[in-house]
Amino acid sequence: MRSVPDLDRLGIDDIKARLHAQGEITYDIPPEMLHKELREAAVLVPFIRLEDTWHILYIRRATFAGDRHSGQVAFAGGKRDAGDESLMATALREAEEEIGIAAAEVNILGHINHHHTISEFQVRPYVGHLPWPYELKLDEIEVARAFSIPLQWLADSDNYRIEERTHPDSSRPWPVIYYNLYDGEMLWGASARMTHSLIEILRAGS
Repeated sequence: MRSVPDLDRLGIDDIKARLHAQGEITYDIPPEMLHKELREAAVLVPFIRLEDTWHILYIRRATFAGDRHSGQVAFAGGKRDAGDESLMATALREAEEEIGIAAAEVNILGHINHHHTISEFQVRPYVGHLPWPYELKLDEIEVARAFSIPLQWLADSDNYRIEERTHPDSSRPWPVIYYNLYDGEMLWGASARMTHSLIEILRAGS
């Protein structure tokens, strides 16, 4: 089993410093299979501190018939609007709309590289520190639940598996990551890939 560094010992400045080292662009399907110009989007990856441990705050999306992302575990976020001055502004606006986090309360620590989704978005994840406890206000039309997962649990390879997928129209396989159930929730897809990329960056400095 791969050793798990003690990521709970990281301070705010440590996390900021490690986020300067960007990982590779990640994707849900190989890039050559994306046939349209990618649309811009951003998500907020909130770090919260609970009893001397780091947690990451997730949401589970509400369930809608015909929506491919319905009911999935995700980060608060969405597509860039014309009025957003930056992708960071997009992430903060969406987090406020979806779970009631005021932009002024978030200390942005940095971001990780883009993730290309199967729905043809280029998503930039912004990492921010949120003071905790915090009174979240969920948009019940979009969000069924908000919950946190310990960073140390996410970093333990016993808690996830990586599968290599192939497609006849692609020259390469691509990784799909599944995190085991935590508090009844399964983390997979784009959010799992972004989580894994973030942890690899944080781990690299240990």
